[in-house]
Amino acid sequence: MTKILVTGGLGFVGSHLVDSLADSGYDVTVIDNLCSESSSKSFMREDVTYWIDDVRNLNTYKYLDKEFDLVYHLAALARIQPSFKDPLTYLSIDILGTASVLEFARRCDAKVVYAGSSSAYGGPMLNPYAFAKFTGEQTCELYNKVYGMSTVIARFFNVYGDRQPTTGAYATVVGVFEKQAEAGFPLTVTGDGEQRRDFTHVSDIVSGFEKLGRGTWNAEVFQLGTGKNYSINELANMFSEEIKYIEKRPGEAWITLADISDMTEATGWQPEVDLENYVKEKLSQFDNVNS
Repeated sequence: MTKILVTGGLGFVGSHLVDSLADSGYDVTVIDNLCSESSSKSFMREDVTYWIDDVRNLNTYKYLDKEFDLVYHLAALARIQPSFKDPLTYLSIDILGTASVLEFARRCDAKVVYAGSSSAYGGPMLNPYAFAKFTGEQTCELYNKVYGMSTVIARFFNVYGDRQPTTGAYATVVGVFEKQAEAGFPLTVTGDGEQRRDFTHVSDIVSGFEKLGRGTWNAEVFQLGTGKNYSINELANMFSEEIKYIEKRPGEAWITLADISDMTEATGWQPEVDLENYVKEKLSQFDNVNS
């Protein structure tokens, strides 16, 4: 049986990945320190082994009682805006943590699939988060070139879906709008709302991530998105006509749009969930609850 380690496996994306892997019969172990607002013990399963610890803690790896075939590395501090306030922690977790995971995987002779970020396309120097994630990608490339490890990078584009954080500094914009629409509040849009994002459902991210785990790679970078983007105004108008504009936030790219052609050619992967249909289903659920 294939033995898989998932770092960040109690977070938003990681918990969905763990569910899919465990349901498929894999032997899954998770490391998560539960520091993210999107992480929760409620996502735990009885058929998965959990270590509540920091991926930077090298002692943790000494106690793992198995050799792993594959590592999905999602553990990271996410989101751009909080990274301005605490750059040192972001750099430590997202760079040193990644190096620690790669070194453990090297000793196991395990393949590594790394969760990158579309924030790199705005330029890695825009904010500490983008820089840290981009440096994590370069560390994956280093371990491939120097040690011959199979590493691959999947850059996520604005992930949304069940279990996404809806409040706080780590909330997704889709999650924020869902929460506000459900409560009947005006939707808060930063800047003029014309910035555009490629929104990708978490189930599509998981299916793409799993496909990459089945291959052997040389630090290739693939984009996991839909190839279609929406302005924040367009997204807001799907939920509500009542919008409140607030101050523009620094350090964010104006436009993100995935080119999934390489990913499709290499793995056959295609996204399946449509954002507009997702929002319609959510609004229908809200109506049913309130009726």
